[in-house]
Amino acid sequence: MRRGIAATALVASIALAATACGGSDSDSGKSDGPVTITWWDTSNATNEAPTYKALIAKFQAANKNIKVKYVNVPFDQAQNKFDTAAGSKGAPDVLRSDVGWTPAFAKKGYFLPLDGTEALADQAKFKSNLITQAQYEGKTYGVPLVTDTLALVYNKALFKQAGITQAPTTWAELKADAAKVKAKTKVDGYWGSTQAYYAQTFLYGEGTDTVDSSAKKITVDSAAAKKGYGTWLSLFSGTGLHKADTTADAYAHIQDAFVTGKVAAIIQGPWEITNFYKGSAFKDKSNLGIATVPAGSSGKSGAPTGGHNLSVYAGSDSAHQKASLKFLNFMTSAASQTTIALKNSTLPTRDDAYTAAVKADPGIAGYQSVLGSAQPRQALAEYSSLWNPLDTELPKIAGGKESLDKGLSNAELAIAKLVPDFSK
Repeated sequence: MRRGIAATALVASIALAATACGGSDSDSGKSDGPVTITWWDTSNATNEAPTYKALIAKFQAANKNIKVKYVNVPFDQAQNKFDTAAGSKGAPDVLRSDVGWTPAFAKKGYFLPLDGTEALADQAKFKSNLITQAQYEGKTYGVPLVTDTLALVYNKALFKQAGITQAPTTWAELKADAAKVKAKTKVDGYWGSTQAYYAQTFLYGEGTDTVDSSAKKITVDSAAAKKGYGTWLSLFSGTGLHKADTTADAYAHIQDAFVTGKVAAIIQGPWEITNFYKGSAFKDKSNLGIATVPAGSSGKSGAPTGGHNLSVYAGSDSAHQKASLKFLNFMTSAASQTTIALKNSTLPTRDDAYTAAVKADPGIAGYQSVLGSAQPRQALAEYSSLWNPLDTELPKIAGGKESLDKGLSNAELAIAKLVPDFSK
């Protein structure tokens, strides 16, 4: 999952209007000409997209009968835009899909099952848990392109200045360390996010989740969840703990403060590695510390397993689907994933892409070390939508506009509408 990628709705709407109908492109339907497939890429347009464009050029050079129409779609708009486009038979042939979108789009019949196709010819070489995460009801609907999770990232120099020799392993230790950093360096030790995706780590720390899909029960307002969110809330006040930012630009504010050395630690994912390195605090890449998210009272720690798959639109005709499958095979190959990792500092999804050069990147190596604690999302079509009510309520709670009890109660009511067959 990617957050905080900004783009104007006007520009996006113009671009999408011009390129939405990949499967029915009038120029690509000619039997005597090349097939043109449309790819909606949801990566960062500045830092990541150039690498993908270069790979497209390489693919087209090797496949003269296939053209790829590239469209970069802001991540925070892509899910709804694809849902709308697919519902009207105007979706792109290929989508770079967040792993959390797979169940919903598969359930609606928008994604083509890929089992036994050219796209998954190398299936055995991918990490098995990532293939599982691309499946819904026994079928595979995406090929893993990049993977990620959240980690505690910290400024080693500031920690050293405060006399801290290792990353905190519990939230209590983090609070103590934040106070030390403030006392010794005059900058805050930690700045947390009010976004539901980031707050999910606190639920895992208490051994719970937003819902229990196996029991068909909503657990967001349970005692365990309240304890987790209580810990989350406590990290917005205290010595060395930055107050909650509930503005629309909070993501950018937190990121900018970290890369310029104005805060010592945040929770963040590997999609920001290249931006870390551009910051004044991390011109020396070795100054970037990466550790597992601190544990909750249950002794458990971890964050959601994120990442992106490449999926094919089920509504495209057979010629476009065949070309799309070949494109997926190329883009997710070991060679392509190695290139993507070296250029974008993102994590490959297949073991043979972790070359010596890839593992030499300290950011990739650091995040690879915390992947073992990541938790896959539940195979529930509505799962990724469950964070939407929390994205409404958590900023209100953190900003002091409503109590924790009231906010979680409101979230529970909203979630109940999304999963009406679940009990409270």
